[in-house]
Amino acid sequence: MEVKGHMDIVTVASPEWVPAPGVVIREYDASRDRKGAEAVERLCDVGTSSGGMSLFTDLLGDPLCRVRHSPPFLMLVAELIGGPQKEIVGLVRGCIKTVACGATTKNLNHHPSLTVSISAKVAYLLGLRVSPHHRRRGIALNLVQRMEEWFKAKGADYAYMATEKDNEASLRLFTGRCGYSKFRTPAILVHPVFAHRLPLTPQIAVLRLPLADAEELYRRRFGATEFFPRDIDAVLANPLSLGTFLAVPSGCPAAARWPGAAAFLAAPPASWAVVSVWNSKEVFRMEVRGAGPWRRGLARASRAVDRALPWLRIPSVPDLFRPFGLYLVYGIYGEGPAAAEHARALCRHTHNMAMGDPECRVIAAEMAECDPLRPGIPFWSRLSCAEDVWCVKRLAEDYGDGALGDWTKAPPPPSIFVDPREF
Repeated sequence: MEVKGHMDIVTVASPEWVPAPGVVIREYDASRDRKGAEAVERLCDVGTSSGGMSLFTDLLGDPLCRVRHSPPFLMLVAELIGGPQKEIVGLVRGCIKTVACGATTKNLNHHPSLTVSISAKVAYLLGLRVSPHHRRRGIALNLVQRMEEWFKAKGADYAYMATEKDNEASLRLFTGRCGYSKFRTPAILVHPVFAHRLPLTPQIAVLRLPLADAEELYRRRFGATEFFPRDIDAVLANPLSLGTFLAVPSGCPAAARWPGAAAFLAAPPASWAVVSVWNSKEVFRMEVRGAGPWRRGLARASRAVDRALPWLRIPSVPDLFRPFGLYLVYGIYGEGPAAAEHARALCRHTHNMAMGDPECRVIAAEMAECDPLRPGIPFWSRLSCAEDVWCVKRLAEDYGDGALGDWTKAPPPPSIFVDPREF
């Protein structure tokens, strides 16, 4: 299933850019490049060379799926033209958005100090792939450089990328040759979807927010958080966003009757939390390969017992050995001493939502290392990534906002906003 999004018409200054003899860097053409791009993706799937378990990703026939919801976007391919047949040997994707990168205070007409966000135009570079048979020829470097030229032409102040902490080749390329620096190290927390429902505490009520209220709440409370997108309205209104959910104490007035975001924020309860849910399974599917028969057998047995005796609430292992999808919990925010417990209730609510979708077998969230709500996000360590590395580079010659200075040198904040369009 392909979910249509607004597509920004991109203009590449030069249609072809030759980085090395026999290789051309050009814009992706879906009509002729899709099969070649998919072949490169398959060759570069995450996994091990030792015959162990590997994680494979299926983009469902849409190589642009991870950027098409963030206009403007661009995908470049490296084409080998020196042999008897042209061949796609590398690719990279990029998109640009305006995000919050800090906050400052301002005094307006004798009113108390007002905290306002500082924004920058930021480019995200992702999905860099080079066929294993054509590495060490400078193709990856040329793809990055060509994409950065497009970023600069579009007025981007910064570029950033994400990779796993043990991806030494990627880190060497970006920090060693491309001028990026390590910036943030969030964790990807993954929890399986069981065959039984997770109980919700009666002391906490979960409400689904109207779209306008969700936007207002996020802008007023989360708007100065790093990477918070200026177009949050487009994110929340996207068909892939399954809703925004608020957890409040069961006895508070908002639980009985929702007053609207403005009234709620004027007199909030002692503790509360909010999350949104993104249907990533409509963008890509994943599959674990290389598991031995005993692992598959144990997982299958745990599911069978869980289905037969759901009241035992056995933590069964979902079937990850055939293509599966995930729901992403994003926009995680809360206030008060029990905010983490309210976030936990929202994750359980999301889990129970996912039970109704047989193709969704895990729930994921990505959070800053020191996020105060992280203790409330359930996860299995064997499915999770304790440290995802984000690297950043300043592209502009001057600073977009003098109050910010150089964002690349800013200390890590307690929270970040993970844009679900780029997960």
